[in-house]
Amino acid sequence: MSSDNNDPSETRPPEGPTEIIDTDYQAGQDNFIRRKGWFKVDIHNPVFLISGLTIVGFVVLTLIIGPVATDAFVALRDFLTSRFDWFFLLAGNIFVLVCLGLIVSPLGKIRIGGRDATPDYSYTGWLAMLFAAGMGIGLVFYGVSEPVSHFTASMGGVLSDGGARTDWAPLGGAVGDADTARRLAMAATIFHWGLHPWAIYAIVGLALAIFAYNKGLPLTMRSIFYPLLGERVWGWPGHIIDILAVFATLFGLATSLGIGAGQANAGLSFLFGWPTNNITMVLLIAAITGVALLSVAAGLDAGVKRLSEINMMLAGALLLFVILVGPTVQILSGFFANLWAYASNLTALSNPFGRTDDNFRHGWTSFYWAWWISWSPFVGMFIARVSRGRTVREFLICVMLVPALASVLWMTTFGGTAISQIVNDGYQAVAEASLELQLFTMLAALPLTQISSFVGIVLVVVFFVTSSDSGSLVIDTITAGGKIDAPVGQRIFWASFEGLVAIALLLGGGLAALQAMAVSTGLPFAIILLLGCVALVKGLLAEPR
Repeated sequence: MSSDNNDPSETRPPEGPTEIIDTDYQAGQDNFIRRKGWFKVDIHNPVFLISGLTIVGFVVLTLIIGPVATDAFVALRDFLTSRFDWFFLLAGNIFVLVCLGLIVSPLGKIRIGGRDATPDYSYTGWLAMLFAAGMGIGLVFYGVSEPVSHFTASMGGVLSDGGARTDWAPLGGAVGDADTARRLAMAATIFHWGLHPWAIYAIVGLALAIFAYNKGLPLTMRSIFYPLLGERVWGWPGHIIDILAVFATLFGLATSLGIGAGQANAGLSFLFGWPTNNITMVLLIAAITGVALLSVAAGLDAGVKRLSEINMMLAGALLLFVILVGPTVQILSGFFANLWAYASNLTALSNPFGRTDDNFRHGWTSFYWAWWISWSPFVGMFIARVSRGRTVREFLICVMLVPALASVLWMTTFGGTAISQIVNDGYQAVAEASLELQLFTMLAALPLTQISSFVGIVLVVVFFVTSSDSGSLVIDTITAGGKIDAPVGQRIFWASFEGLVAIALLLGGGLAALQAMAVSTGLPFAIILLLGCVALVKGLLAEPR
């Protein structure tokens, strides 16, 4: 992701009539500020100290207890995803319905930044940035592995032991029926990457934009809740909201970074024979975090913005390459077929009650929903910053549809190609490979394997860097009381700790640990976001239309 840190849209007052909130609070007024020579600090006392010290303690404790942490993280993940699966699914449905309701209501005519505000970016540039926001390490990692996993599980059908299902197939599976299994696999994949995650991001992004650009409040999570808390939002209730936002963002990013390190390690092993173990992954995370720190020091324009542009070109090139050398006709026709399969199965997949596909629902959907919720402050703040001048209706339609359609095309291209290799070519290696290796195994059956696989590794690495840099910017803004010009050293601090947390979680429990922390921070933040929906509607109702 990329944005311009000097963009005037972040500080410009509303244009035209808006309902400015009358408060004496100024962004950063409670901050601890010291600027002496090279030493520069501008931090919000409770939020920064509690967040920073808690995360430092977590890293140290996880590294100390070592193997004991693995069982604890697995138990925590399984408990949360099995006991609160209904809550995650229900919350996701509510976010989609709120977005759809705002689109069709008169509130959709309200303009972000005031009635007379004009967009800061052209449609082409704005949509391109929304597309960039939808791309990340997750798409590279799961682009092949998720469709293939759902396909093979569906082909195996329903398995049970003692009356409880033991298979991982979505819904009822499709035993022995390759065409139905393919449709079900792609429908389940698109469900996890389609409207629901982007509705979560849209709620956060719209709320941040309205309360910052229309109401005149600081660009931080607590501002959203002013209609519910009033002036108390600047006290401890607001501190808690911002602290939870920091935890959610940090652990959501750490999950992505850990997954990315695992895939980069697998790719380097595939191409160059590198060993696949924790030592290699720790060294990879440390090296890539070092590159992220250089990007932070260089600034957004010279650092993350340039890297994001390079990454989007590489992603587009790899996507076009697979479309051209893979089953081209099947990919192009499959895009529309998969959208129809998604629409046909959407009601069943989003149903939170009376399901029997426990492994799929707990291991995939619950984790994904918690992961998206933990990423929402990060992605939401990014899309808020680039969306001034758009109407609420325009914002919601584009934010929900453009990245979702980009994800459908990506999953159809990579996942559809892999499934075609299994069904039509009998190429079982892609199904038998580990999750992090399946992308490279799929590319191995296509021409120019060495080049395309190397591009895949570079994509993961640069997504790692840009996500870390943009994420540290968001966390720094929150822990600086909503200030957007805090010292760069603070962003370096957060970028460093994102890498340290990813390392600690990998050593303390691997992928299960990463998933556990994403779920555990996503759960309380889901409650925060549900309350945020109420605050958003109240804020919009007060706006002149």
